[in-house]
Amino acid sequence: MRPYPFTAVVGMAELRLALVLSAISPAIGGVLVRGEKGTAKSTMVRALAGLLPGVDVVESCRFSCAPAAPDPACPDGPHAEGAAARRRPAKLVELPVGAAEDRVVGSLDLERALADGVTDYQPGLLAGAHRGLLYVDEVNLLHDHLVDTLLDAAAMGRVTVEREGVSVSHAARFVLIGTMNPEEGELRPQLLDRFGLTVEVASSREPAQRVEVVRRRLAYEAAPGDFAEGYAEAEAALAADIEAAQRLLSAVSLSDDALVQIAEVCAAFEVDGMRADIVTARTAAAHAAWCGRDEVTTDDIRVAARLALPHRRRRNPFDAPGIDEEQLEQTLRDSEPPEQGPPDGPEGGPDDPDDGPEGPDDGPGSGGEPEPSDSDGPPANGQPGSGERQVGAGSPYRARLFTVDGTGAGAHGRRSRAVTDSGRTVGVRPAGVREGGPHLLATVRAAAPHQRARGRSGAGLVVRAHDVRYAVREGKEGNLVLFCVDASGSMGARSRIREVKSAVLSLLLDAYQRRDKVGLVTFRASSAEVALPPTISVDAAASRLEALPTGGRTPLAEGLVRAAEVLRVEALRDPRRRPLLVVVTDGRATSGSDAVARARTAAGLLAGSGVTSVVLDCESGRMRLGLGVELAAHLGAEHVALGDVAAEALTREVKRRAA
Repeated sequence: MRPYPFTAVVGMAELRLALVLSAISPAIGGVLVRGEKGTAKSTMVRALAGLLPGVDVVESCRFSCAPAAPDPACPDGPHAEGAAARRRPAKLVELPVGAAEDRVVGSLDLERALADGVTDYQPGLLAGAHRGLLYVDEVNLLHDHLVDTLLDAAAMGRVTVEREGVSVSHAARFVLIGTMNPEEGELRPQLLDRFGLTVEVASSREPAQRVEVVRRRLAYEAAPGDFAEGYAEAEAALAADIEAAQRLLSAVSLSDDALVQIAEVCAAFEVDGMRADIVTARTAAAHAAWCGRDEVTTDDIRVAARLALPHRRRRNPFDAPGIDEEQLEQTLRDSEPPEQGPPDGPEGGPDDPDDGPEGPDDGPGSGGEPEPSDSDGPPANGQPGSGERQVGAGSPYRARLFTVDGTGAGAHGRRSRAVTDSGRTVGVRPAGVREGGPHLLATVRAAAPHQRARGRSGAGLVVRAHDVRYAVREGKEGNLVLFCVDASGSMGARSRIREVKSAVLSLLLDAYQRRDKVGLVTFRASSAEVALPPTISVDAAASRLEALPTGGRTPLAEGLVRAAEVLRVEALRDPRRRPLLVVVTDGRATSGSDAVARARTAAGLLAGSGVTSVVLDCESGRMRLGLGVELAAHLGAEHVALGDVAAEALTREVKRRAA
């Protein structure tokens, strides 16, 4: 089936422009497309490959070396001058979320290296994407170490594979395009910064445009060939424009005045580091070439800033991405060279970003209250009102580390000990248990005693398959951190609930940094509810926490039972991810005459399941009942006073005891 034509996509002008600019100048660093599901993100990316010019490659090279300038370090080289060449279309390589590292970067056959003394390298997906496009759908769900590898390769233009002293390197220059749904979790700011451009997409709310989207999609599904043929002329024209801009790019002049403007814009938005300045400059040059100009103007810088800066302004996952348009315009006016004069208007922006030669054809439709007492209030009625209070959280702080007992084997992260495929080597496994990479020294030791019996002659080591040993490596895993938060009236004092929310927000930030999944269960009045099912989107948890009202009695047992149910279901969905239960309460149980007994029973059941738990005790005041300590004992949990959640508090306590 022919792919959906790039020029047939309705609307999405800003995304179209970002993809085109990255195709013109791969040095920009690729595009991250953020948006809700069903917004044609993948459709546009897959269609882009058909617009790129073909590439000349050495006939026998698996790494797509250019005949005119082959890679001197190519594993298939060196290539003789005048080697046979062929022309092929630009490739689009898709990287699946579950890909192993060897599949991504390639692998070395250690057995052949030991036995035959040759380096047998099997190229990976990055080699296949050289001089083309690499597309990662749901890039936010990819393991961090793979994202780091991708972004390093995109920045350096090379991939280096090293295993037990054997090293292979090859060129890997490609346009990296990632798509993600923010509802499923964010990328860390350090990784966001490595993408050159970012675009936020959303489905149109205009009925006419939505009708046109459906009409075109149905026509394509009914007759893909005929539909694509109807856009062949527009596709050819756009491909020709991209190729012309690529040729013009090297002649585009980036004056000192333009560089000063770029620097002042980046400084005004307080972005970290210098990557923003470099990417903005490259994007502005690409936009000038796209518009057929040989000099960068203020309009080019405006477009570049809108694409290159929004995602670099995030300091933590709770910051919303975006850029202040008024601030951008003011900064551009203040830094504009005198001879240029004021801009006529914001060209090439979100409303009209296709400021290039005959851009893609969109076709039709484009376009001071008193604090409550520290006792349980009346039952909640669903919204903040009678007997309820809604108080926001304070600023988050660096939280102390809580870990899950034992050693797991879960997803890569930074919280608890786990056996992983990366990290420090702590042992070896025999042949037949292929987890982790081969261990060179252990393999040699296993094969060495048998060389005479195997008739060894010469320098090579005779290795059998059963000699190979595989490394056992220990690293860190991400966990499921499930918060079970008491939202009853006894928590409703303004200062206390603010402190509670600040502590949970700080732990959420810690969970984000350690690559955990998070979930939120709340209980008040007479029931408990799952405010947020387990997800890697900690900003979603933070928003639910911020809006959490308090009031009513304390159904502690119901909260623990609902938490146990969430953990049970999640264990079936993601059995390798071990849970950490964080119960935030003052320990009171006042929902019914048998509330205390039911709470103790529920705590005992959780303790019997082996779940690692922490009780954040929110009890305050001079007269304390110690109910949080008692709950922790029934849960088999670590007991932590709310004021000791901060890492600084733990440091002070350690110093005090050591004195």
